[in-house]
Amino acid sequence: MSILPSLKLFDFRQTVDHRLELLSGLTVALALVPEAVAFALMAGLSPLTGLYAAFVMGLVTSVLGGRPGMISGATGAIAIVLVTLAKSHGVEYVFAAVVLAGFLQVMAGVFRLGKWIRLVPQPVIYGFVNGLAVVIFMAQLNQFQDGTGAWLVGHSLWVMLGLVACTMAIIYFWPRVSKAVPASLVAILTLFALVTFLNIDTKTVGDMASIKGGFPPFHLPNIPWVWETLGIVFPYAAIVAGVGLIESLLTLNIIDEITQTRGRSNKEAMAQGVANMVSGVFSGMGGCAMIGQSLINISSGARARLSGIAASLLLLLFIMMGSAWIERLPMAALTGVMIMVAMGTFEWASLRTFKTMPKTDTAVMVLVTLITIFMHNLALAVLVGVLISALAFAWDNATRIRARKHVDEQGVKHYALFGPLFFGSISAFQEKFTVDQDPKEVILDFRESRVADMSAIEALHKLTDRYSQQGKRLTLRHVSPDCQVLLQNAAAVIDVNLDEDPTYKVLSDRMS
Repeated sequence: MSILPSLKLFDFRQTVDHRLELLSGLTVALALVPEAVAFALMAGLSPLTGLYAAFVMGLVTSVLGGRPGMISGATGAIAIVLVTLAKSHGVEYVFAAVVLAGFLQVMAGVFRLGKWIRLVPQPVIYGFVNGLAVVIFMAQLNQFQDGTGAWLVGHSLWVMLGLVACTMAIIYFWPRVSKAVPASLVAILTLFALVTFLNIDTKTVGDMASIKGGFPPFHLPNIPWVWETLGIVFPYAAIVAGVGLIESLLTLNIIDEITQTRGRSNKEAMAQGVANMVSGVFSGMGGCAMIGQSLINISSGARARLSGIAASLLLLLFIMMGSAWIERLPMAALTGVMIMVAMGTFEWASLRTFKTMPKTDTAVMVLVTLITIFMHNLALAVLVGVLISALAFAWDNATRIRARKHVDEQGVKHYALFGPLFFGSISAFQEKFTVDQDPKEVILDFRESRVADMSAIEALHKLTDRYSQQGKRLTLRHVSPDCQVLLQNAAAVIDVNLDEDPTYKVLSDRMS
């Protein structure tokens, strides 16, 4: 998966294949059921809490979101955050945390914080995608266990393996036959018919939990509205908001690359926030974008909002009217679909870059993958990856600073600086100068360099002061306009000489 320079902003008025969108929505809706139930149980909540969240999150983000075709719902990342709160204070506090998290996400969109996702380096995205693919695959292994947690053996195991393999084979070969109907939907319906008519004894959705229910009830969180409650809820809400945004915006980036279009990150952040707020007051556990279901949707050919809207409405229809049929779906079919999603999600091309990528990038990719797999904390994995990449970048730039020296006909010594001057390069910068041996006039040329931060300004002040103490004058030349502004703003705390330069319009006065 590579960053494509020719990405164009998504055309929200493009022609929509309604039949394909509806069929893709049906496929996604069927795949959402076991995921939503499993994540709700993981958080210690009722299955309907997860299903209601999947319906509300999917519907609101499909209508208001900045990435048509992306599917949102109850997710494992959110469930892991909420499980402690659910056990310690109960479901009402969970609803309150979800509403507050939604408000924080809306604020993030209002203040346009979604653009910061652009700072996530490609190795981090590779690691995130690969780790998530492994997590999706490992989650399917639970279907090869019985109700007590023991692995299936004998006839039950072979039946499960055979049905899963049949599902995967249909998904792989069906596109060669026809692309009119999504391969995942064909596989699910074929397995359902096979198990039903042959009366095959295998695990079904109903073996997990009943999904029968009504329309999500409106319910304001029943909590004490005091400051102490805010102190309890806010830490969980902040983590849910952060994790949800990171996972949603990274998923948006991945879908952007696949579809060669560009979604709107800030609009998606606000949509995620509104969806969580609505979910919290309609008895849902909240959630974020789901990369597995999003990839099912995109791979089925969906590109517009209709698929997500259809998936949400069909899911609600399953809950209210079709639970008896949906509960009879074989888990083997859904397991096969998710395994194929995992295989398609994994960035196999990244394995070929081990010998060509810089060692730091390779280490970051592997580390993010491992954190995602073993800690199931996607936000932590991404933050660690970004931090290490940033530190590596700073160190690399710190070692690149150079100074070319020469003395002109008038006896003035020139230092031509190359590379950025910032906190990481100060030590190397200071070692370039021989103050004791230099003549009375010294010029520091910034044509190929720039002043980046306050540490750099302070280093220039100290260097100017060292020359001044020996009766010598250091002058800065070719300082770019943005660096001039930085130096002028710091005039109260530093003392630097700027030489007159008609090209850059640098001030000729001594700053004091």
